[in-house]
Amino acid sequence: MMTTALTWYIETGSPYPMGATLTERGANFTLFSHHAEKVELCLFDGANESRLQMPARSGSVFHGFVPGVKAGQRYGFRVYGDNGKPGNRFNPQKLLIDPYSKKIDGKPHYRTPEEMAWFHFADGRDNAALAPKSIVVGASIFDWEDDRRPNTPWHKTVIYEAHIKGLTKQFPDLQHAGTYRALADERVISYLKNLGITAVELLPLHQHLDEYHLQYSGLSNYWGYNTYSHFAVEPDYAAQAEHADEELKTAVKALHRAGLEVILDVVYNHTADQDEHGPMLCQRGIDNASWYWTQQDGRYENWSGCGNTLNVAQRDVARWVADSLRYWAETFHIDGFRFDLGTILGREPQFQAHGRFLNLLYQDPQLASCKLIAEAWDIGADGYHVGSFPAPFSEWNGRFRDDMRAFWVWESGNLGAFAERLSGSADIFGHNGRPPSASVNFITAHDGFTLNDLVSYNEKHNHANGEHNRDGHNDNISYNHGAEGATDDTEILTAREYTAKALLASLFLSAGTPMLLGGDEFGNSQQGNNNGYCQDNTLTWLDWPSAKHPLQNYTQQLINLRAQIPLIGLNRWWQADDVRWLDSFGSEMTEEDWHNRHSKAMQVAISGGWLLLVNAKRQPQSFKLPQGNWQLASTPSEKFDYTKNGLFSVEHMGIWVLQKHDTRP
Repeated sequence: MMTTALTWYIETGSPYPMGATLTERGANFTLFSHHAEKVELCLFDGANESRLQMPARSGSVFHGFVPGVKAGQRYGFRVYGDNGKPGNRFNPQKLLIDPYSKKIDGKPHYRTPEEMAWFHFADGRDNAALAPKSIVVGASIFDWEDDRRPNTPWHKTVIYEAHIKGLTKQFPDLQHAGTYRALADERVISYLKNLGITAVELLPLHQHLDEYHLQYSGLSNYWGYNTYSHFAVEPDYAAQAEHADEELKTAVKALHRAGLEVILDVVYNHTADQDEHGPMLCQRGIDNASWYWTQQDGRYENWSGCGNTLNVAQRDVARWVADSLRYWAETFHIDGFRFDLGTILGREPQFQAHGRFLNLLYQDPQLASCKLIAEAWDIGADGYHVGSFPAPFSEWNGRFRDDMRAFWVWESGNLGAFAERLSGSADIFGHNGRPPSASVNFITAHDGFTLNDLVSYNEKHNHANGEHNRDGHNDNISYNHGAEGATDDTEILTAREYTAKALLASLFLSAGTPMLLGGDEFGNSQQGNNNGYCQDNTLTWLDWPSAKHPLQNYTQQLINLRAQIPLIGLNRWWQADDVRWLDSFGSEMTEEDWHNRHSKAMQVAISGGWLLLVNAKRQPQSFKLPQGNWQLASTPSEKFDYTKNGLFSVEHMGIWVLQKHDTRP
């Protein structure tokens, strides 16, 4: 591209704040690069480009101030350095966006190897004509009115995980379905409130890109875990792309008004630059050796499974992540964050529970008050660290998912594992003053089978993803109950419903923080696809039922019961005088009972006059209840006499909740 004569001039400026900061006089620009030798700020006016060498460097930060810059100005960077040093990937022929971009003009396309070549670091051609540009953004003006964060206590929190588009795309008769505006609709919010939800956890809303293998295949990244700009709102989820920021704020305000919190799923473990064959978009060309974990020969450590791994232990990268989180909390009033592959955030390179970045969050007054949730694993060596994160983090409890699935779906009969998970997983989280709410309990999540598919398929069916069914988890602890997938067999459908209800009951009657996958409460299916990340269509959009599904009432009832049972709401570890573990005959469980994998039945007497009857087999079971006047607190799913010959008898698997009533006058 031809470079025009300079129409701008640049002053020394300031090394802080990071990114492009607009003032009445112009804009200050900064860029972190420890290994760069020179940085050019490139300003674009239509097809014309003006290059200004950043005149100052303070430590690792290049900076300069350009008078006369206004909001809407497009810009990028060209970065020069020595590629003779391992790990460096400098190429000033490739225009780079600002890692602090709050808005971006254009989207890179690399649908063929020829298109990819324009973005590859080894290519010698100038790609400014094709490359996206960052946009200078002015001060945010939005009337938040009297918006207040709900600040729901952890022990009262019930999380609903959903995709911003998939949640409402097929919601009946909804304007702007699948957008931020739809999330603010009164009917959507009323549905969540009536169900008993207190927090919506949304899959990534940061602007993201489709990976090159998806672009080659004509597919797209539906989930959004390939973040391009960690400060920009994804415009594709807006009714009007140019108003994406405002639409998201409006949705957050509406949810807050209803008492619902908003938690964002965020990705700070890798960037959209991908592996060595991927594009040069931002961090790779700015300072590859500092932004990423690399091996001695310069190759990437791929603990994320996405081609690269961000080095959050590097102080400038750690500051960038914290600045991004703070921006979302302050500008969009976000209440919390769920960190994808959170183990990476503690790697130095081995996981450190009190590492630099985790300590940074702990001491930041804005972020420490947010709900922080870690996915406590990555795919690197020694990557599984459930229970190892420090306060104030809560963590996705993969052990809860697996043990509860095995107990109900595979009828494992492991009463000890069931009891441990039901009581909050003290074996994992009961240390260093952490409460049961540190365990975010879940049966299903976006990654894997839906609840309906968990009880309907023995095998994954991911052929639509174009990877010959090789992608996605193979060990799902699932069971089809006699037929693979959809069936008209009423006996099989009934058995599936009982298993699904047992799993839901385990989720909401356990100590800890429950997380429900959106759609599980009405039997949503993905037809056996357990890795729908690239399916932006009716396969993954929630298929809202025309009539109320039986599981909806059941889920609502369970959430109500959860709020009524005091021990669950106390958010403390259960003590000996809080709970009695009884066998089906009403006697205290013995060591032999705990290891009897054939009984699969027990009673849990909870202080305050509550009793859980647990039958984890697909045959009838009778219980001799403890002394007292016990009445069924949960509505039975079918009509029959539970009391037979002085025993409480059930016909199928599940959990029954009984409450003790005082018979005194």
